[in-house]
Amino acid sequence: MPLLSILDLCPIPEGGTAADAFRHSLDLAQHAEAWGYQRFWLAEHHNMPGIASAATSVVIAHIAAGTKTIRVGSGGVMLPNHSPLVIAEQFGTLATLFPERIDLGLGRAPGTDPLTSRALRRDMQAGADHFPQDVVELQNYFLPAQPHQRVRAVPGAGLNVPIWLLGSSLFSAQLAAQLGLPFAFASHFAPADLMEAIYLYRNQFKPSPQLARPYLMAAINVIAADTDAEARRLFTSLQQAFVNLRRGTPGRLPPPIDDIGAYASPMEQAMIDQALSCSIVGSDETVRQGLRDFVARTQVDELMITANIYEHPARLKSFEMLAKLQPSIT
Repeated sequence: MPLLSILDLCPIPEGGTAADAFRHSLDLAQHAEAWGYQRFWLAEHHNMPGIASAATSVVIAHIAAGTKTIRVGSGGVMLPNHSPLVIAEQFGTLATLFPERIDLGLGRAPGTDPLTSRALRRDMQAGADHFPQDVVELQNYFLPAQPHQRVRAVPGAGLNVPIWLLGSSLFSAQLAAQLGLPFAFASHFAPADLMEAIYLYRNQFKPSPQLARPYLMAAINVIAADTDAEARRLFTSLQQAFVNLRRGTPGRLPPPIDDIGAYASPMEQAMIDQALSCSIVGSDETVRQGLRDFVARTQVDELMITANIYEHPARLKSFEMLAKLQPSIT
């Protein structure tokens, strides 16, 4: 039975504010802790009107301070946007404030558009090209400091901050295997290479001081409701958001509609069907069977569940329903 985690983008709904998003995310994390979820992940995005988690380490501190036992991490921090030392200091600080509860997931993409990438004041191509070296540099900052070491992460040196690689490419899977790190695949929006990435990761994995055997997590959209029809209606918020993003008009998370076909063109419908193909939407039985099939196909150790649902009570209900289903997912 795989463990369950939550990936939260701090969604800002139409008519809402970033303050609403932060309040809802903390409330979800507190409920998730009570329901038995393993981790609560937050993702770095920039210049996205519907996502409030740009300052990811700050939001992690907010969530960790408002909970007691659930692990809180970045799913992920986009390392090309930052120097490894800055991230080591940030997560060293978090791990000092919240011992044994912080996970550091790293991504290779910028998490934004090219114009915003330049505004972040980094050479994005060089950052992506140097990603493997930057990961190793970051790992080294968490090792015990040496007597003559000139640059140290304070706090950070000597702390046990688990590092994960997150990605949607074969490159990330192979790098995670080479470095002996746990790996999470972003199949919730980029499912095309999922099975090949799993194969490469497991077959090329080299044990490391952090990890003796492969540990695989896959992200998946799960929206549960009392009926299949209601869940499908809730799902239209995410579908609209994807269409808006591809149209170049990203915005806040829209309310659900009765018919996504009336909003999206046939070409757009085909695009979202492909991008969101790793989505399980429906009632208890539909979600249970869908998750059983996904776990049987992938043999993942952990599921990273995301659910961008417009109304906060409906989002809470979806995650609660899933937690109750976990014992029957094998």
